[in-house]
Amino acid sequence: MACVQWLESQGENGMSDINRVGKRYVLVTAAYNEERYIENVIKSIVGQTIRPLRWIIVSDSSTDSTDRIVERYAAEYDFIKLHRLEDDHPRNFAAQVVAINAGMARLKADNYDFIGNLDADVSFESTYFAELLELFAADPGLGLAGGCICECQEGDFRPRPLNRESSVAHAVQLFRRECFQDIGGAYLALPHGGPDWHAVVHSRMNGWRVRSFEELTVLHHRPSNGATGWGRAAFRQGRMDHSLGTHPLFEIPRLIRRLKSSPVLLYAGVRLAGFLFSYLKRDRRIVPNEFVRFLRKEEIERLTRPFRKGQSI
Repeated sequence: MACVQWLESQGENGMSDINRVGKRYVLVTAAYNEERYIENVIKSIVGQTIRPLRWIIVSDSSTDSTDRIVERYAAEYDFIKLHRLEDDHPRNFAAQVVAINAGMARLKADNYDFIGNLDADVSFESTYFAELLELFAADPGLGLAGGCICECQEGDFRPRPLNRESSVAHAVQLFRRECFQDIGGAYLALPHGGPDWHAVVHSRMNGWRVRSFEELTVLHHRPSNGATGWGRAAFRQGRMDHSLGTHPLFEIPRLIRRLKSSPVLLYAGVRLAGFLFSYLKRDRRIVPNEFVRFLRKEEIERLTRPFRKGQSI
């Protein structure tokens, strides 16, 4: 591939020249009791043809061997830094965002061009970031990008059915620095999750392009909803849809696309119940009205697109 040929001309790791041309990136990973998965992502990063300038791994008071695993690699690779949070707090989606933001705050003074969130349960090829940086270089208007999430299905890793080119999964969001600053320089802690979705929409609202690249494969090793169970996850996602301002008419096709999610029919039904619960309760949204208006404008455009262009939603 073109990016591989470019790297070969730069010397080992391409580090000095990649700094010169302005392709420096930093990463943050929030980890809570990730001893089962975290070594996969660490091996992926230390094996990159272009490594990050710094990688802050935030241990959110882990009680297993997560910290020891990170410390072992940090002793060998000086770009890896462990930051441990000790304060007592509820284990929810807001807690994960607090951990990520704590890591990103430690990077503010660094001289980088891109900043990314990386989940602790993923892995990818050694040229992943080299190829992603090249794609950013080719499109100055690209503000947020990442790869295609693949999960184990019937013994083989396959792209998630709900992957979309116009959205980047939380697990692998890499921002151009200016784009991240435009959305406030931090993720928004939301009571029902969805900080990645908020970041995607907010980036587009500020005029940046957002894209997930199918050719960049990312393996997600934790089973979907493995940490919370499908029922709780589906109900929470329905409440998340409402909390971010999803138009009620758009919730219908969203649920139709999820009718085959396991367990079939039940998952979509429970997600609808979560949405209706928040809708009838008139839950207060913490996103501004400007965000809701922009999101609903996008949703209505997607709903009417098939009638205007013969395309699917």
